[in-house]
Amino acid sequence: MAARTTMWVVFVGGLVTLLAVFFAVRGGLGPADVSMPSEPNEPSAGPRIVDDGTSWTMFGGNPGLTGRAETTLTETLKPLWKYQTGAEVKSSAAIVGDRVFVGSMDASVYALDLHTGAKQWSYATEDIVEASPCVLDGVVYIGSGDGFLYALDAATGQLKWKYETEGEILGAANWTDAPEGQAKWVLVGSYDNRIHCVDAQSGAMIWTYETDNYINGSPALANGQCAFGGCDALVHAISLADGTAVAEVDSGSYIAGSAAFLDGQVYVGNYEDAFLCVDIDDERIAWTYDESEGGIFSSPALTDDLVIFGSRDNLVHALRRDTGQVAWTFKTLGEVDSSPAICGDKVVIGSEDGRLYMLSLADGRQLWSYEIGQPIFSSPAVARGAVVIGCDDGYVYAFGSVGSVEGTMR
Repeated sequence: MAARTTMWVVFVGGLVTLLAVFFAVRGGLGPADVSMPSEPNEPSAGPRIVDDGTSWTMFGGNPGLTGRAETTLTETLKPLWKYQTGAEVKSSAAIVGDRVFVGSMDASVYALDLHTGAKQWSYATEDIVEASPCVLDGVVYIGSGDGFLYALDAATGQLKWKYETEGEILGAANWTDAPEGQAKWVLVGSYDNRIHCVDAQSGAMIWTYETDNYINGSPALANGQCAFGGCDALVHAISLADGTAVAEVDSGSYIAGSAAFLDGQVYVGNYEDAFLCVDIDDERIAWTYDESEGGIFSSPALTDDLVIFGSRDNLVHALRRDTGQVAWTFKTLGEVDSSPAICGDKVVIGSEDGRLYMLSLADGRQLWSYEIGQPIFSSPAVARGAVVIGCDDGYVYAFGSVGSVEGTMR
């Protein structure tokens, strides 16, 4: 019996020694090495998401929401990939580095690989995500129908903070430097009738500005001011420093889309078929275009000379910025709630007819189109030679020129 006990002790001792050697080679087995299911959106590390100056970081492409892309597109695009979410995609994407960020009506926010469309992470909110993301300093700021503005780590999807409003958030967030220059602020509109300004780092409220009805679109920022329209039919301009009113101009009907803000002028359409140029300094309407035969939910894009937008009369309209006179129109086969993106000498826009269009900026001539087949209410994001857009079929689509898209796509 003693011999058998001795042999057992030797065997166990040898096994312990072998295990010790094995784990020493592997670097040790401590608590951090235990294989446990990780919490969603909390991987240990991820790539740093950096804006290199050519990104499409937010709805409208920049804080003024002027819809200008800093890249080039060939006249013939090819489908690169598609990614299926759980419901319609009305959110417009952001593209930063090699990542695509977008919301879905399935109540989630997604980060996808720009090269392949592979999911990098997702984050579930408590309601639809129709709003578009704003990506700033490695953080994704996005609102949800649950009334919260979320701040998510762009690399991992981990929640940094969330800020509660008292209504749905359907429009995109925007951002500005704080007046003292030591911080950054994030602004968003809500169905609680307010614009909320919060600290980007902590989510603490800085100020709020209250209107008389829902705010559906995104605020546009320029020259130390925030401009937006609302369901109170007013075009508002407020000071970014403290949220006090600068100007209010009656548009004649409620405003569902976002405005573009450039050179002291606000460009926006309303539900009663009118498109306006509002001069903020003079607090007046500089010109009105009333030849649209449908409500305007599309947000405009601007060049030095033109303002371009879609309408529910099935047309894309291009007007002279100085006078509001028609430069050209392009007819689609469905309503155009999608907002245009301008890329060099081209305009990209979607339509309820299920097609993504590329038009000549000079004359509105169709250069290319792709039939997805289901309505497109999302707006295109354009960066790094690629176009990314969501569709009511639940997919996010990427298009580009295979083999020549600034070396990013494969």
